[in-house]
Amino acid sequence: MWHDVRALNATASFLTAVTVLAALVTGVWWLSQRPMFALGSVTVESMYGIDLKHVNALTVRNGVIGKIRGNFFTADLDQVRTTFETVPWVRRATVRREWPNALVVEVEEHEAIGTWGDEGRLLSVKGDVFTANIAETEDELALPAFEGPPGTEKDVLARFAQLRTAFARVQLVPRSLSLSDRYAWTVRLDNGMSVELGREQDRNTLQKRVQRLVGVYPQLVARLQEGRIDTIDMRYPTGLALSSAALSVPADATKPVKAAKKKPETGKPKAAAPATPNNKTTKQI
Repeated sequence: MWHDVRALNATASFLTAVTVLAALVTGVWWLSQRPMFALGSVTVESMYGIDLKHVNALTVRNGVIGKIRGNFFTADLDQVRTTFETVPWVRRATVRREWPNALVVEVEEHEAIGTWGDEGRLLSVKGDVFTANIAETEDELALPAFEGPPGTEKDVLARFAQLRTAFARVQLVPRSLSLSDRYAWTVRLDNGMSVELGREQDRNTLQKRVQRLVGVYPQLVARLQEGRIDTIDMRYPTGLALSSAALSVPADATKPVKAAKKKPETGKPKAAAPATPNNKTTKQI
């Protein structure tokens, strides 16, 4: 080998390259550790240039900056992004470096459309369930209530939008929408009326039931006049059942009806139907 000039030259070139590369790596590492590259600022901005309503940029920055490890070169941007996304009201965050010692974090806020379940969580307009202080919403009392099995959030939200459009024809507004574990739908309206829509047998089942209800609702209101409808069951193929205090049976209806004088062959007189509890009657139409 020592007499092979080509081998010696190749070995020398290789060792030189390794030495230069090691020196460069060492130099870069040394330079990256200089105080000038220590993170000097973390700026929090809105992702779309829209004013942040619930995320205070200064408070969030001060609360998160202590959890960031490393400097301008070594900070883990994914870890920084994940840390910011744990902040209440933050839906999504992106992080970028800004020379020479700054990070810029852009955040997207959740926009609450209602509450989800009974654990104090909120549902966003994009179908995300998140945890935040409900009192921080614009009008917590006006928020609709939603409920459903895990993973059905976007389906419930989409169905709510359809129902809101359908009931607007009769000046009613859905205030809550529930999907049971058996996937049966129940909607409560702003007049206090609860409507059982049942399970979807096909893609048009609920639409047909709601259209049928909307079509006869003015007649029901006119017939009951001042009486409020408490519940309506739309699970019947061609009709509906409702309950209302306005359909109360008279108190004396429980008294037996006196038999009229009739010929023997006419049979026995029929007894009146007993009144329902609380004077509330369910009527099938």
